[in-house]
Parts: sequence; structure tokens; C-alpha cells
Amino acid sequence: MGPVKVAVIYYSSTGTNYKLAQAAAEAAREMGAEVRVRKVRELAPESAINSNSHWKAHLEATRDVPEATLDDLDWADVYIFSTPTRYGMMASQMKQFLDTTGPLWAQGKLANKVATVMTSAANPHGGQEATILSFWALLAHWGAIIVPPGYTDQSVFAAGGNPYGTSVTVPQADTAGAIPDEKALAAARYQARRAVTVASWIMKGQA
Repeated sequence: MGPVKVAVIYYSSTGTNYKLAQAAAEAAREMGAEVRVRKVRELAPESAINSNSHWKAHLEATRDVPEATLDDLDWADVYIFSTPTRYGMMASQMKQFLDTTGPLWAQGKLANKVATVMTSAANPHGGQEATILSFWALLAHWGAIIVPPGYTDQSVFAAGGNPYGTSVTVPQADTAGAIPDEKALAAARYQARRAVTVASWIMKGQA
């Protein structure tokens, strides 16, 4: 059995979910997994991006991050998704990418993959849980094996206690880049380790 292959796929406008994705990727690599970090394509108009200096700066700083493709989904054993919430649902940029997965779904290539989801919002009750739960509906259509962190580690409690997935509150006034804090990053690392561990169990069972 080879190493677990992990695709960390995220959308981030000003950097929060990028940082969560990087933390998850770091933890997966430490477990010996093969990891690809991929962003989904930006769909927002240039005028909107230019109106927010932090959005524009983050876009420029991450131009070298490859964009997610269907090959990344086909390749991976584990999917770690990270997306901000938009009115209690995933960002449209993430949804657009996932809407292109029909050819893989039709071939059964998305089934039995381990999947887990992280998110962020501007308020403590700004849709974090709803976003992850609505994301799960898509994963159920794929036949993916959804692995939430649950209450299986103290890092989950320290980061706010979301059993569905790591979630971060980012006030709109925050411009210092200090969010997510170390507690949230620790929870993201744990969530990634848990997903890789479950995938390794499955792979051993199949072998």
C-alpha cells in the first residue's frame, strides 16, 4: 500500500481559508501523505477585487498556487475542502468547480473517497455549521465517506467546538492577518490527521 494521497482544495479571498488549507496540508505531510494544495478559480470581477486591498493582495500572493482540476480529485484518496461561507452556503467559486465534476461522478470515481470540510464566516453564527452541512449533501451524492472531527480531540473544543469541521470567525474589520489563530490552525491540523488516519484504515481493509 502506497502513501495516502490528499487533495487540499480551497477558496480564499483574503487568506483565512488559505491558511487553514496550508495547516491541513502540513499535518497530512507530517503523516507521510502525498499532498496537493489547490485553489479553485477566482470568478469575482476585477473591480470587486480591486475594491478590497486585502483581497487583491492575497490574490497576488497566491498566483503560484495551482488551480484545482478534475485530475486532482481523481488522483486523491482524501479530499480536504476549505471555503468561506456565503449566506450559509459554500462560496460560488467552490461550487462552480464542484459543478464540473459530473464526468468523474458518472464513472464512480468520486465514491469511497474520504472527505472533510472547513469554513469561516464574519460572525460566530454566520453560517459555519450550515455551510459544512450543505457541503455534505454534495459529498453524499458523490458517495464520499464524510469524516468530521467530532468531539474526538481537545483541539476541537479549544477552537470553538464545531464537531462538523474547523470553523473560524473573521470579523469584517479584521485587517491584521492574525486570523485564524493558532487554536484554529491546530484544529485544522487535527482534522487533516483524522481524515488521513481513516483513509489509511480503509485502504488497509481494501488491501
